[in-house]
Amino acid sequence: MAKYKRILLKLSGESLAGSNGTGIDTTRLAEYVQQVKEIRDMGVEVAIVIGGGNIFRGLSGASKGFDRVKGDQMGMCATVINALALSSAFDSIGVSNKVFTAIRMEPIGEFYTKWKAIDALKAGQVVIFGAGTGSPYFTTDTGSSLRGVEIEADVMLKGTRVDGVYTADPEKDQNATKFSEISYDEVLQRNLRVMDTSAIAMCRDNKLPIYVFNMDVVGNLKRVMDGEDIGTLVHP
Repeated sequence: MAKYKRILLKLSGESLAGSNGTGIDTTRLAEYVQQVKEIRDMGVEVAIVIGGGNIFRGLSGASKGFDRVKGDQMGMCATVINALALSSAFDSIGVSNKVFTAIRMEPIGEFYTKWKAIDALKAGQVVIFGAGTGSPYFTTDTGSSLRGVEIEADVMLKGTRVDGVYTADPEKDQNATKFSEISYDEVLQRNLRVMDTSAIAMCRDNKLPIYVFNMDVVGNLKRVMDGEDIGTLVHP
């Protein structure tokens, strides 16, 4: 039996870029969808939020002179491109899926409602959420928290290239130590870069646990479902 019945999986656009740095690495894309298929075949209901940083990040665009609102809207479109890439990759391996968007983009994706998304999950489809929250000034981290709470997920799985939450950036500080578990409040007090503060606060206020793990190691997603301690649990 899988540890969780319904999950919200947060993937970053940067991770989807793989070693390319930008764009979509088709090898990484294939690895991701195979990992998701593996747990879906265990009976896990899977919803995914994908970022867009491999294509365009609104905040960095604003720093280069873009209007912030338009920049964020460009970022939303980038997440939809990634959502379609995931959808196509799932199609290629026979995994039924549905793309929902936070802004109307039919026929590219169906306009999101909680109840349609839950119906799709119960029907065994992988649900992919694009366009963030649909509003500027909110990151896909916050979009993940919002969707996770709305669909009544058991946990948000934050798939990164790091194997958990550390006292400092382990890629920059060799003395950084890893937490096996940590509270929401301690993450906020220590200003640890797990997710942005509004996302952490939303999870805390709605008691949605976050599990941070390295998604780039093939097989790790199933290990989380099997209950292996390979990451960091953020909880009350």
